[in-house]
Amino acid sequence: MAEQPYLPTSITQHTLWTALTGELPPLSVPPAPIAHVALDSRDVVPGDLFVALQGPRADGHAFLADALRNGAQALLVEERGRAAAQAAGATLIDCTTERPESQRPVRPGTLPLAYLVPNNVIALQQTGAFQRVHRTAPTLRVVGVTGSVGKTSTKELTASVLRQRYKTHASPGNLNSEQGLPLALLGLNTEHACAVFEMGMYGLGEIERLCQLARPQVGIVTNVGPVHLSRLGTIERIAQAKAELVQALPSAADGGVAILNWDDPRVRAMTALTSARIFRYGLSPEADLWADAIEGMGLEGLRFRLHYRAPGSTRAESVHVKVPLLGQHSVHTALCATAAGLVEGMSWGEIVAGMQSMAGQLRLVAVRGLHGSTVIDDTYNASPASMIAALNLLADIPPRAGGRRIAVLGDMLELGSYEHEGHQRVGWRASEVVDLLLTVGQLGRALGEAALAAGFPAEQLSMLPEHSSAIDRLRQLLRAGDLVLVKGSRAVGMDMIVAEITGAAATTSGIGQEPADG
Repeated sequence: MAEQPYLPTSITQHTLWTALTGELPPLSVPPAPIAHVALDSRDVVPGDLFVALQGPRADGHAFLADALRNGAQALLVEERGRAAAQAAGATLIDCTTERPESQRPVRPGTLPLAYLVPNNVIALQQTGAFQRVHRTAPTLRVVGVTGSVGKTSTKELTASVLRQRYKTHASPGNLNSEQGLPLALLGLNTEHACAVFEMGMYGLGEIERLCQLARPQVGIVTNVGPVHLSRLGTIERIAQAKAELVQALPSAADGGVAILNWDDPRVRAMTALTSARIFRYGLSPEADLWADAIEGMGLEGLRFRLHYRAPGSTRAESVHVKVPLLGQHSVHTALCATAAGLVEGMSWGEIVAGMQSMAGQLRLVAVRGLHGSTVIDDTYNASPASMIAALNLLADIPPRAGGRRIAVLGDMLELGSYEHEGHQRVGWRASEVVDLLLTVGQLGRALGEAALAAGFPAEQLSMLPEHSSAIDRLRQLLRAGDLVLVKGSRAVGMDMIVAEITGAAATTSGIGQEPADG
């Protein structure tokens, strides 16, 4: 999962020193602010912290000298970077021993500093946890968001709602991992009244660890689906992993609230696993907050009616809402954000204003494409549920005169035993919605074959081995008025398809639910 390489922080050299050594810094170390954290030496600007992480293609320790030349004033390095950091002119602070080098004199004004640690990811976690506990207001309310689909959308919209009343921090992008969440925590400061953090996972115990770092009082669980099934084995284990969020919440008496999707049986079952107050949302009047009269208006957004029954009340209050969310499935995103606003004591006016604010713009967007087409870009990742939701959105939007509905669908990864059935179900739905279907990748081919088996015309189907073939095909067939959905894993280059057929055109409309990423 991609992380942001360059992130704003509220930390200083003193924060780093104390978090990593457990001691107060000597007077010779200035309390210089560290404006950003960079994970790529090319992104470093003067004053930054550079973290030398081992990536899939390169080790950041090979670029310490580059980071220092670009102005880094602090480095996080492991033992293999010791010599390179010193050779490049950094003062080494050894945090690997019981009595760190903070006991040794450091010349006044000595910067940059290279903090030598046993493990850079754990050091990031230490620093993020230190910032969360010691550099925030004691009244800070933290909202954690997890689920198989919809985490980033829910996080963004919830933050947009909370900002209508409270100074709110939210994790940038999809920083939701054991490496990413600590980076997001570094942006906290004492002025924040609320924070919203996304929490993803690839295995059991990971969300529990993220909760130890972020200490959420409110937890939102969007759903449980077959994402990362190849890693966890069963959907029951996925539910177990997601439930770690609600298990980590404080009790109801201590302000803990679990906001649960009452339409999902596996999420509903989490009520037995937490001592926090339960806030139920969904499409049924059984819930505390529910929606009905849902009307998708294509690229114009979504219209629906909200009902809320407050604790202890026998009557529900209702409000009609129109928001710039794409697809009827996005009503659940709106319900999550509304629930968080209600839990934090906000008015209907504030909540609706937050949902209508374009500051809450999310991933799924419509852009101008080749030859007068319109491209719906939903290319971060994909699961069967989010793929079908995107196809449902496509069905809701009429193409302009002379145009066709076209879907370009790629592989869905890490589905494990659900791989065949998941691609088959998407193929069936595509056969009902689109005029032209292009599939990309080997798993995408299974999707196309399912569409054929459902009666989709062979002459309207192109099953292509890679993204470059799809780009060539689209250049040939796109025409004015076409509406093109591009969705699938970036691992098969779906984002490159969008880049080529839009020429990096500006966003024209929309916010919606992002696909699954753990």
